[in-house]
Amino acid sequence: MNIALFGYGKMGKIIEKIALDRGHHILLKVSSTSETYDLSQIDVAIDFSLPSTAVANISECIKSHTPVISGTTGWLDQYDDMVALCKSQNGTFLYASNFSLGVNIFFELNKTLTRLLKGFPDYTVSLEEIHHTQKLDAPSGTAITLAKDIIAETDYKNWTLDAPKQNEIGILAKRIEGVSGTHTVSYDSNIDSIQIKHTAHSRQGFALGAVIAAEYIYDKKGVFQMKDVLQSHK
Repeated sequence: MNIALFGYGKMGKIIEKIALDRGHHILLKVSSTSETYDLSQIDVAIDFSLPSTAVANISECIKSHTPVISGTTGWLDQYDDMVALCKSQNGTFLYASNFSLGVNIFFELNKTLTRLLKGFPDYTVSLEEIHHTQKLDAPSGTAITLAKDIIAETDYKNWTLDAPKQNEIGILAKRIEGVSGTHTVSYDSNIDSIQIKHTAHSRQGFALGAVIAAEYIYDKKGVFQMKDVLQSHK
């Protein structure tokens, strides 16, 4: 495939190496909204840019009929707009808050634990996420996905970074140098505590998942999720 990279920071460089190792070509690297570029020879675009530029990048790809995946977080208040644009243009779009295989398995564990415990009101749930100091948004998109999956199955109504009120899930977001990503879901009662935890040891898993997702969507039409990619590899 001929790939365009939107965002050429640490993640972009790891994605580039993995894509080249898998036999693909990087024809375009865009790191600024002021750059001009041509998508006519691009088979698929991979966006790991900034919250401030992601929507413009995704929109341009969809309008140019270039399949695009995005792992950029911090812009999801406009996600529904991108889905609507994709459908109106008969385009191809996949967003994931996290492309790691392990994290997507963790999402499923979180859903299962939530269903098992939702009938036990003595347990209260909270989340903690830790990332490197260069991460601009808080909480992480992965933490938000975990919280939304819990909310969908329970009486919780919202998540918050502040002290949680009734029916709110508290998220503690920490930024520590050199941490690739750690997420912990805790259920606590007066009797005991139950936790599930995912720790990323590097960014390799995120990058590999992104390239695999790009390979999955490049010849398809529609709006996809990472679970579609994983199901195709069963």
